[in-house]
Amino acid sequence: MTSARRPAGAPDGERRPAGLPADQPRERSGKQDREPLEKDLDELLAETQRERDEYLEIARRARADFENYRKRAAREAQEAERRGKAALARELVPALDNLERALRAAGIDPEAGTGGHEVEDAPSEEVSAHEALARGVALVYGELRAALERAGVETYDPTGEKFDPTQHEALSVRSAEDGSDAGVVIETLDKGYRLDGQVLRAARVVVSE
Repeated sequence: MTSARRPAGAPDGERRPAGLPADQPRERSGKQDREPLEKDLDELLAETQRERDEYLEIARRARADFENYRKRAAREAQEAERRGKAALARELVPALDNLERALRAAGIDPEAGTGGHEVEDAPSEEVSAHEALARGVALVYGELRAALERAGVETYDPTGEKFDPTQHEALSVRSAEDGSDAGVVIETLDKGYRLDGQVLRAARVVVSE
């Protein structure tokens, strides 16, 4: 018995319906393959953008932290320098007080230099040993005062001002001969010293009663 023969040119399985383009199934399959790929690309792009934003935020914070550190380090260095100046000035102030007393004992006003002699001049043979010593003390005093002034240290004499316990140290009280009100500084025994507005040594004063 002979088997039925397929018509020549007919493919295996069901025959394609008439009018259906031969390549349509292939195009549909290609579109279906592209959709997952495009979805993966979109997700990859979104993840890359998120990572970029995270790195940019980390960089921004690191830059801000570094700037804050730089400013803090500068403030700390400035404060350390100020403390160093203040400590040195406090050590020198008693020596300046003693030099002032020595000059006054020699009849020289510390604020007026050497009493008419230029401190840079070398003493002549006619100058007595006492005068030469006084001029030497005045020279040392002037150099120390100038060094402190260059460091920002200033002196203040509160005579005539209202007594202020934060700026003045009252060593004694007495009646004012000129009739000043009570609580006024009538004499400054030792000038005060300040650095950037901060009192290094309060002025030692006599206050009216």
